[in-house]
Amino acid sequence: MKYSEQHFTGERALFGQKGLVIDNCVFDSGESPLKQASDIEIRQCLFGWKYPLWYCRNVKVYESSWLAMARAGVWYTENIEIEKALLQAPKNFRRCRNISITDTAMTDAAETLWSCSGVRLKHVSAKGDYFAMNSENIEVDDLKLDGNYSFDGAKNVVVRSSCLLTKDAFWNSENVTVKDSFVSGEYLGWNSKNLTLENCTIESLQGMCYIDGLTLRNCRLMNTTLAFEYSKVEADVRSGIGSVFNPAAGTITAEYIGELIIEKSEVDPGATVIHCSDIRRRSDAPEWKR
Repeated sequence: MKYSEQHFTGERALFGQKGLVIDNCVFDSGESPLKQASDIEIRQCLFGWKYPLWYCRNVKVYESSWLAMARAGVWYTENIEIEKALLQAPKNFRRCRNISITDTAMTDAAETLWSCSGVRLKHVSAKGDYFAMNSENIEVDDLKLDGNYSFDGAKNVVVRSSCLLTKDAFWNSENVTVKDSFVSGEYLGWNSKNLTLENCTIESLQGMCYIDGLTLRNCRLMNTTLAFEYSKVEADVRSGIGSVFNPAAGTITAEYIGELIIEKSEVDPGATVIHCSDIRRRSDAPEWKR
């Protein structure tokens, strides 16, 4: 069945319908207009109210928009593809499976992509805190993210060719690889397991600490200080490091280290091998203990 150029209002306007093509329609006031719908194609539509796509299956959305009041737009939905969309609404995508989002902007992505699995993002921009919390099996290509606390608790993540401006990114995460990307934000990666950064430029205060299995390959660390505290690290750094603080174990290679701070009461100095001919200052305590 096809709906074209229609204006829908009222709660559950097309509840539970199957096999729909919806073209150039507006979903206005009225919650859950497509709740439990399946096998639907949506083209050039506008969602203006809450909860439009809950408990849906097999959905394709093209060139459509979620206005600010279309919050919590896609929850408990399986197999959804979104292309060339504009999403103003927060709290989108919760406990969904098999999500593909391409060429899309999320202007308020606060608390978006929570507890989802099978997520594919390509050419996406997003602004908002707590992006992709507790989600898993994520593939990202060209994400531009402006928002703190991203990917907290995420598992099995690959990020490529992206720009992440995000404090506290990848906390409590597991099996994350970031390639060919720029990452800026304080406290990067704390309490994570198996975090790999390859061909990346990183800027971080107290970044990459408390990590079990940190790997840096061919990375540059700009304005990065108090790095690697209590981390098990294998770091191939093709730049200087502002300061290194109490690494737990591993190997660190860098062009120079501004300050190497090792507290013998906290870590075993012999557990970390440092390949650096230019260590400009050595300290046995951080500044706040002197």
